[in-house]
Amino acid sequence: MGGTKRKIGRKSENFTPETLDLPTTSKNNNPATLDDVFSVGNVELIDNTTTLHRRRRGRPKKVNNENCDNPPVRSADGQVQRPIDNGGDLAVPGDVLDATMLVDAPVEAGLTWENESASMVTAMDAVVKVFCVHTEPNLSLPWQRKRQYSSSSSGFLISGRRVLTNAHSVEHYTQVKLKKRGSDTKYLATVLAIGTECDIAMLTVDDDAFWQGMSAMEFGDLPTLQDAVTVVGYPIGGDTISVTSGVVSRIEILSYVHGSTELLGLQIDAAINSGNSGGPAFNDKGICVGIAFQSLKHEDVENIGYVIPTPVIMHFIQDCEKNGAYTGFPILGVEWQKMESPDLRMAMGMKHDQKGVRIRRIDPIAPESMVLKPSDVILSFDGVDIANDGTVPFRHGERIAFSYLVSQKYTGDNARIKVLQNSEIINFDVKLETHKRLIPAHNKGVPPSYFIIAGFVFTTVSVPYLRSEYGKGYECEAPIKLLDKLLHWLPQSLDEQIVVISQVLVADINIGYEDIVNTQVVAFNGKPVKNLKSLASMVESCDDEFLKFDLEYQQIVVLRTKTAKAATVDILATHCIPSAMSDDLKS
Repeated sequence: MGGTKRKIGRKSENFTPETLDLPTTSKNNNPATLDDVFSVGNVELIDNTTTLHRRRRGRPKKVNNENCDNPPVRSADGQVQRPIDNGGDLAVPGDVLDATMLVDAPVEAGLTWENESASMVTAMDAVVKVFCVHTEPNLSLPWQRKRQYSSSSSGFLISGRRVLTNAHSVEHYTQVKLKKRGSDTKYLATVLAIGTECDIAMLTVDDDAFWQGMSAMEFGDLPTLQDAVTVVGYPIGGDTISVTSGVVSRIEILSYVHGSTELLGLQIDAAINSGNSGGPAFNDKGICVGIAFQSLKHEDVENIGYVIPTPVIMHFIQDCEKNGAYTGFPILGVEWQKMESPDLRMAMGMKHDQKGVRIRRIDPIAPESMVLKPSDVILSFDGVDIANDGTVPFRHGERIAFSYLVSQKYTGDNARIKVLQNSEIINFDVKLETHKRLIPAHNKGVPPSYFIIAGFVFTTVSVPYLRSEYGKGYECEAPIKLLDKLLHWLPQSLDEQIVVISQVLVADINIGYEDIVNTQVVAFNGKPVKNLKSLASMVESCDDEFLKFDLEYQQIVVLRTKTAKAATVDILATHCIPSAMSDDLKS
């Protein structure tokens, strides 16, 4: 969304978006534990125990044309026609009817109004309430899970007997149920796909009774600024369906806090609260133009919500249909720099009529690393010229970051890139892939990996792990070395991981090492540690007299091989740990 992101733990005037869902039960029934239900990145959730006082919004009341001296005039599509002002200087969008068209206008307006009302009612009937029971993994104790909790959110029907909602609404799901509007029955749902990056999930229901009398939602085009939008869902404050209205106030590349990605998004001024997650946003014709998914919460702002637009939704749906599963949004595996400085452009050998962005770094495992080089200047992507600030033309009077062009592609698609390399213009065909982070932003439902020897608990680092260890303020509390790798390091291979000693389960065998916490393991018996599986394999097959672990800051851990392996069995029994390693390391 632009600007500096707020680091939790410090008071800041920067605004932070929040994902929206409504927990209904919590651990020990303590409302304070709701804060981390769907926390992602450096984002805090809404405190559902706080009473919200907001200016009430709603759809405009219907005007009775018979009692109106100047009845509104509607066109055939139901839009109110606005005349130009007296001077004729300001023309408001919309065709202005001439005098001969005003005679039959009231009759046409009444019929169109009824049609619009019927379509809106049908659209709202397609909105369902989503009930989910979550069981999160305990990343600090990776051999067990946390106590389950429940939440409620919103969703809606689409073609093919499918239902869309937010990914964070069903994250770490154990059971998902859906309830139709006006029904007292909850139907068991199956999760078909979860798109973490775009915060969308697809569900279905096997029971035919659920689909009786239900109509699928229609998707519309991307709206324009000031277009009316209506958000429908089941937010906090009641059990029945809720409707809030507003307009589109901004269209740009937004930060999707759940997926830690940046994709196209809509900013609206309709009230969006906890529980609205996954609910549709309609235009004035009752056609879906987006999915509500996060909002901005700050004492200085009011009613700023965000909606996933139809291009992102259709990309998710078509990706699932095309590949049989969700594959994600591809990226261009480079970090780039703006070229707004004339001196910089001259030093790079650019001509006066050339524009583009300079490549700072290239992801070594990305296909782009085979053809692109640092200090190359990207001039265009798929034939669209890139400006010096990294934007491309979007619509009339609008520009957008060129990453929007990349996000329109699918994993495995080719893209045509024109670059300036050593003062020579070269065209490359690049195959686009999804991004592999050294420290993943999400575990995507995969249980955490761990390995235990002599009470030393080895695991891998991810953003959820840092949040589990250091709370929402992990950006301020986590070790500097790990934060540096999170923000700046690039993986050198597809299977590279950051392996750390998470903690030491105290026993006689590990006396003197009790204070080692979240320290990276660099090497084992002189061999570099590439990932957790390779470390476990080396330790299990080691026949040397000693086990020697080289840690960061030149710290070492040395254990006798036979006594360490023998002590592991007793330590596991003491702490009720079922296995010395996770299942994924056994295969």
